[in-house]
Amino acid sequence: MEYCAILIPCYNEEKTIRKVVRDWKKEIPAATIYVYDNNSTDNTAKIAEEEGAVVRREYKQGKGNVIRRMFREIDAQCYIMIDGDDTYPVEYGKQMMNEVLEKKTDMVVGDRLSSTYFEENKRPFHNFGNSLVRFSINHLFKSDIRDIMTGYRAFSFQFVKSFPVLSKGFEIETEMSIHAIDKNMQISNVIIEYRDRPEGSESKLNTYSDGFKVLKTIYRLYKNYKPLNFFGLLALLLIIIALVLVVPIFITYIQTGLVPRFPTLIVSGFVVLAALHSFFSGMILDTLVQNNRQEFEMTLNSVEKDYRKLFTK
Repeated sequence: MEYCAILIPCYNEEKTIRKVVRDWKKEIPAATIYVYDNNSTDNTAKIAEEEGAVVRREYKQGKGNVIRRMFREIDAQCYIMIDGDDTYPVEYGKQMMNEVLEKKTDMVVGDRLSSTYFEENKRPFHNFGNSLVRFSINHLFKSDIRDIMTGYRAFSFQFVKSFPVLSKGFEIETEMSIHAIDKNMQISNVIIEYRDRPEGSESKLNTYSDGFKVLKTIYRLYKNYKPLNFFGLLALLLIIIALVLVVPIFITYIQTGLVPRFPTLIVSGFVVLAALHSFFSGMILDTLVQNNRQEFEMTLNSVEKDYRKLFTK
């Protein structure tokens, strides 16, 4: 088992990958540096090999697919994931590693938003999107993760081997955050400096399409992880619609004894039935989610046993 694995997913980062690999070799000499090339059309893989990194390839396009491959193939006591664009200083690596190894933290989040991100990042919609995603997740899931979209994180063996990667692209960071929150894993925030990409290096993140995917992921995971809340809110909305439809009819009936809009009354009745159906569906799904959490705790026990076997070899 590796002591510490530096995981660098890359797609066309030839302008920065040399510096990133060299910086990590100086920061944590005992770590093994893995560069996973995701169909780059430039010299990213060649340069990484020249600098002594272990280069592997993932042919399915998308950051989520790369991370799935990394997590399956590598066994380590601590994992540090960082982008290959040289926007994250390596100087925080040891602190993040110690959070995992000494404090048994499952996920350490490199928090850009509490430092220089909004000054360094020149894309205003990215700034707005990061703030929106952080606000949404922390309020929906009652958490305190200060940077949801950061690509600078450290993980424990237990997190990596028990995290089911479902996302294919940049929404993977959102999925990681929500999974850790829902499964009551230990999370810590480390404030880091952030610098914008050097000249000539281009971001692969599309502000609008990838931003929409992230919001869609939040919607999907909230429905899956908090079904009673989700379907309860839907039931409440349907009840409000039914009341808007039926109250005027009821008032007219009290005043005249007549029901002038009988079809509307029928529709409101069906809306109430839909609300009840939604609420009870949420209750049933919530029971299944609770059972899933219990099964996950048993999975963690199994992962812990695997960790001890690997570590004692």
